Amino acid sequence: MDHKDIMAVALEEAQMAASKGEVPVGAVVVVNGEIIARRHNQRESDHDPTSHAEILALQDASKVIGDWRLTEATLFVTLEPCPMCAGAAWAARIGKVVYGAASMDAGALGSLIHVGSDPRLNYEFPVIGGVLAEESSDLLAKFFSEHR
Repeated sequence: MDHKDIMAVALEEAQMAASKGEVPVGAVVVVNGEIIARRHNQRESDHDPTSHAEILALQDASKVIGDWRLTEATLFVTLEPCPMCAGAAWAARIGKVVYGAASMDAGALGSLIHVGSDPRLNYEFPVIGGVLAEESSDLLAKFFSEHR
């Protein structure tokens, strides 16, 4: 599976979120080419501001591998992570993050700040943005035009 194939799975998760009235963001964690976790936003249903797709997927992945360190994992997410989620990826010592659409209002992996490459932090990780960005952006735009 290449980056687009895996991001398509994250987009499926985002669509599930939208169908539940959640902001359509999906996340997938991959280790050695295998998807070990996939989640979508659940803030509304969980009544929890931390129930972002990335946080939930990282939690599930850590349980699957039995370690909080995810140095061999890649996090795929349809929208550039916010500061909380980029911080969670940093705390998990994620191997890499791949995202779809940039987030000009909250992006913490390059748009506003860059948690993944800040030399003041004790861990840095590579980031690839723009994978299926148009599809991710379109899904978000459709959701917000219908819900807000």
